[in-house]
Amino acid sequence: MTQLNRNPAAAIVGMGTALPAYSITQPDIAELIASSLQDRPDLARFARRVFKSCGVETRYTCDDSYLGSAENCRYLPSGDKGHIPATEERMKKYQQEAPPLGLEAAARALRDAGQSAGDITHLITVSCTGQYLPGLDVELIRQLGLPPRVNRLPLIFQGCAAGLKAIQLARDVVLGTPGSRVLVVCVELCTLHFQPVKDRGALLAASFFGDGAAACVIAAPEAHHTHYLDLGRGYSVLLPDTTEDMTWEVGDTGFDLYLSPRIPELLGIHLEAELAMLLGDTGRPELWAVHPGGRGIVDSVQSVMQLSDEETRYSREILRTAGNLSSVTILFVLESMRQDMRAKESSARAGVAMAFGPGLTAELMRFSYVPAYTPSAKEQDHAIL
Repeated sequence: MTQLNRNPAAAIVGMGTALPAYSITQPDIAELIASSLQDRPDLARFARRVFKSCGVETRYTCDDSYLGSAENCRYLPSGDKGHIPATEERMKKYQQEAPPLGLEAAARALRDAGQSAGDITHLITVSCTGQYLPGLDVELIRQLGLPPRVNRLPLIFQGCAAGLKAIQLARDVVLGTPGSRVLVVCVELCTLHFQPVKDRGALLAASFFGDGAAACVIAAPEAHHTHYLDLGRGYSVLLPDTTEDMTWEVGDTGFDLYLSPRIPELLGIHLEAELAMLLGDTGRPELWAVHPGGRGIVDSVQSVMQLSDEETRYSREILRTAGNLSSVTILFVLESMRQDMRAKESSARAGVAMAFGPGLTAELMRFSYVPAYTPSAKEQDHAIL
């Protein structure tokens, strides 16, 4: 079949999400952590207060160890701390649990896009919570039936901003190589890295992270595509004097995360100017996909950009029902937004997406919700001919 000539375009034409089988409520995990702090009653009280106010109600985990008593949770033991899983054991658990979750999300994205696995030209896999080789990309190729010559692009250990970075990389691939179809798969198992709490900083990190996976297909939109997200310009920026405010390092008992309490303030200082540069004179977008790295981050973005509660509700709802899923989270927010637009039979809407990670790095991108494909004038001319 002869392909119609078309203007260069790249869009998220299909999305899929997946969560582990085990869920845990915020009060339950708060009590689990408080029980592990019997020798630190001051820190236990602080834990209950932080967990209650951080905007999370439910999180998901790939490990049922969190569902039992405090005595049986090896990650956050209330008694003997001599059997805390080493990093090697945690990586083996990741190798066991990550592929099924990624496959579930990827299969849903392919179905949603109406896309055959055999037509995928590029595979971008994203994760910062586990590493092994042959990796997640190889499992996806084998079990989804992707072409063995698919171009594999792993993005590893880049934190919460990596999901949006992968989308922007996929956009550039599609625009630079017409006919490309890119599958992006993000899997994060954050709860594998929970450890006995030693200070207040560690409590902040433990208060909102959870497990999950998300995937999307990015390609030039075609006539059969509806309710897709057209991808506009965007970029990545390293914010000045913030290097030490978010770190993620490999330790002997999992990966060690540090989050500075200054992060919301720093985003408030720098974000307005960056968004002004991104948006130019195009006017204020109607859709705001904000990575809910924590309640304070959403609060800061809402304040500095003078957003309404309605404009941040997608981000807050994902934080409330699933927590921060690291790189996966922004795809959950975009999918929630897309499905809501679809249910409301909304007309086209302009939007902006943002995610934040170590560096501090801000990933920023314009996009548009498109309810139905409209051929360009050039395509209509070709169809007539």
